[in-house]
Amino acid sequence: MSNRLTLRDRMCRMRKFLPHATLLGLAAVLSACTTGVYDDVPTNASAGSSTNIASLTAVIDANPNDASAYSTRGIAYGQAGKLDKAVEDFNRALQLNPQSYQTYANRGLVYRRMGQNDQAVSDYTRAINIKPDYDVAYVGRGNIYRQQGNYNAALADFNSVITRDSSDARAFYNRGLIYQAQNQHQRAIEDFATAIGLNPKASAPYIARGISYIAVNDPNAAFSDLSMAVNLDRDSAIAWANRGLAQEMLNNPKDARRSYTRAITLDNSNKIAREGLGRVGNG
Repeated sequence: MSNRLTLRDRMCRMRKFLPHATLLGLAAVLSACTTGVYDDVPTNASAGSSTNIASLTAVIDANPNDASAYSTRGIAYGQAGKLDKAVEDFNRALQLNPQSYQTYANRGLVYRRMGQNDQAVSDYTRAINIKPDYDVAYVGRGNIYRQQGNYNAALADFNSVITRDSSDARAFYNRGLIYQAQNQHQRAIEDFATAIGLNPKASAPYIARGISYIAVNDPNAAFSDLSMAVNLDRDSAIAWANRGLAQEMLNNPKDARRSYTRAITLDNSNKIAREGLGRVGNG
C-alpha cells in the first residue's frame, strides 16, 4: 500500500490549520496594498524631486490664484510621500476653489495614508456631495469603511459604483473582500472573477480568489490563481504562502516547502508559511 496521503486524508489532518491559515491570509490581503488599479495610495519619489517641485512652484509663482496649480503640486507631494506639504497645497487649492471634488478626494487619499480616517471620510463625502456620481470618492470611502469593519456602509458605496459603472474593477474587488470576510466565499469568488476580467494584470484579485478557493476546499483552483499571482508579483509573501498551502492540500509537500520558504524570505513574520514549514519540514 502507498504511504502517500490522499487529498481527503491530508485535508482531515489540516482541518485544524485551515481556518486559521485562511484568516491570516485574508487579514493580510485586507491590509496590504498591491500594484495596479488596486493600489489607490500610489507613491513615486521622483514626483517630489527638487527639479519637479521647483517647476511646479514656478507655475504657482506665476499664477498664485490658480487652484489647479496648487492641486497639481499637492499630488506630486503626495506621490513622493511628503504628506504634510500635500495637505497644505490641497488646503490652498480648496480655498481658491471650494467646489473641486477632485481635490477633496485627493486630500482624502492623503489623510487616509496619514491614518486620519475621519478626515478622509469627511473629504470623500464632500467630494460626493459636490459630484454624486464620482466613483473615486465612493471607492476611497468604501475602502475605509471596509477596513473599519463597517461592512454595510462599505457595501453601499461599492454597490453604488457597480450600479453606475460595471467596469470598475476596484469596486468588484473590494466588495469581494467584504463577502470573503463574511465567509460568503462563492459570492466573493464571483466578484474577484469579474475584477480579474476587467483588469487581468493585477495580482490582488488572484490572491484573494485563491484564498477563497482554499476556504471552499478547491486547492486546484487556488493553486492556479496563486501561481498567477506570484507570476504577476514575485515579491508577494502572501501569495507565496497561500500557494504553499494549496500545494500542501494537493499533497505536494516538496513544492509547498519551496513556496513557504520563498514567503519566509520575503516576510520572516509570515505565520502561514511558518506553520506550513512546521508541517512539511525544512527539507
